[in-house]
Amino acid sequence: TYDGWLNDINGFHLTHDHVFAALDSATSGPIAEGNVGGGTGMICHDFKGGIGTSSRVATVGSEQYTVGALVQANYGDRRDLRVDGAPIGRKISEAEVPLPWLPEPGSGSIIIVVATDAPLLPYQCERLAQRATVGLGRVGGIGHNGSGDIFLAFATGNHIPNQAQSPTDVSYLPNRMMNPLFYATVEAVEEAILNALTAAETLVGFQGRTAHALPLDRLQALLRGRRILG
Repeated sequence: TYDGWLNDINGFHLTHDHVFAALDSATSGPIAEGNVGGGTGMICHDFKGGIGTSSRVATVGSEQYTVGALVQANYGDRRDLRVDGAPIGRKISEAEVPLPWLPEPGSGSIIIVVATDAPLLPYQCERLAQRATVGLGRVGGIGHNGSGDIFLAFATGNHIPNQAQSPTDVSYLPNRMMNPLFYATVEAVEEAILNALTAAETLVGFQGRTAHALPLDRLQALLRGRRILG
């Protein structure tokens, strides 16, 4: 996703050493969100965007499966931003939080990766990826003309040997049992985008260009006003 407003993209500052330092320092545990990695130069709904994650546990029959989502949020018009159905973006004016410059309103894109430990076939993973668009729509993404959105999904529920010497069995869920995974995907994607927005911090980038963070105190006040927060 394009970050040329905040990043000096023609400077080629990322080196071989940076890549391997990142790989060597990778750890398990809570995932950093907001202004990290590829999310550093992102702008989402005209606020500072970035990386966001979320997950849900879905009960399918007698089994439970995890569905996780990771987003790199760099899309959207402020007027379209919604939080739990509330039109938050329309309540925060340019005078209150200045807009970053963009080529046209709503330009930009998002990458969404959905992962699950449920046993699925490739076409069923494609169905999960399609449901990610519903979560995006809940927050206010509509796929503007300038959007280059990417939706990916993969499943780890089957172990397939790389060099099998004989036929290998795989398991998969019947399509009629996939609705819980669809619900989980939609909710995880929606929350991951909101986590990207609320974790991101105001950033001054290339040539002093600034992307302002979504003001969390204002967000809370607006949600309380709509009785969404207690």
